[in-house]
Amino acid sequence: MLTHFPMIHIAWQGVYPALTTKFTPTDELDLATFGHNLAAQLAAGVSGIILGGSLGEASTLTDPEKDTLVQAALAQVAGRVPVILNIAEGATRRAIALAQAAEHHGLAGLMLLPPMRYRTDDRETVTYFKAVAQSTSLPIMIYNNPVDYKTEVNLAGFDELLRDCPNVQAVKESTRDVSNVTRLKSAFGDRLKVLCGVDTLAMEELVMGAEGWVAGLGCAFPRETVAIYRLVQAGRLAEARAIYRWFMPLLELDIHPKLVQYIKLAEQMAGLGTEHVRAPRLPLVGEERVQIAGIIAQGLATRPTLPADLGM
Repeated sequence: MLTHFPMIHIAWQGVYPALTTKFTPTDELDLATFGHNLAAQLAAGVSGIILGGSLGEASTLTDPEKDTLVQAALAQVAGRVPVILNIAEGATRRAIALAQAAEHHGLAGLMLLPPMRYRTDDRETVTYFKAVAQSTSLPIMIYNNPVDYKTEVNLAGFDELLRDCPNVQAVKESTRDVSNVTRLKSAFGDRLKVLCGVDTLAMEELVMGAEGWVAGLGCAFPRETVAIYRLVQAGRLAEARAIYRWFMPLLELDIHPKLVQYIKLAEQMAGLGTEHVRAPRLPLVGEERVQIAGIIAQGLATRPTLPADLGM
């Protein structure tokens, strides 16, 4: 385990958007639009940003493109909030190399998925996470999403990780079982921060004690996302519910296999991005695009006025 780097502490509280990767019509990185969206996130008051998630189409990016995005984000953020890199790899050796490179490049932390393609059993899953965590001093958020990735980190697995890896500090809770927040907090208290990873369950999980929200639709609607979080933390649940109910048809775009196309269309219509995706994904067409654009247009037309005292 590396010991010559000081431990970087992240609060793991608040809203952490999983940023999309912006492309030009000729399939190059669109850093200008990426920067425009990132500026809107920072202005809204997000607590950190996450690069290289599935929403960021990371599996289609080359290593030089990932490095370019990381450097652009670090330069623009300039230390105001943590910049976190997602790691989703099939080989332990590759994940370790990326974790160590992330530390070298000055990232604040990591979000770590179980091994890709091969479905590990409980022992293999924990061994993988421990190997990566013990190769770096960067704080780590485990991404627990058995619905999409078919591997679940159970309580026994978290118990071992938290015992042996002090830099495992948080979980992106995406089991889609709200009661799992209570199980995790009852078992581990403040030792493990819980961030909701499913947009349609965010307010419910925040009310039940989750400390944060890894947001998808926040890419297109950052102010409303942060407003819900701040209102829940302030105990102003009726005001938060009103915004959340308006938001729900949009949040449901996050739980579809085409969430990248849907959220990118929302970014474009909200003035914060474009709908360019990288193949094999294709932009929406026909009736599907009409339907999704209609949901987004309705949301934009009825966008709520946010409480003036939230400081946004």
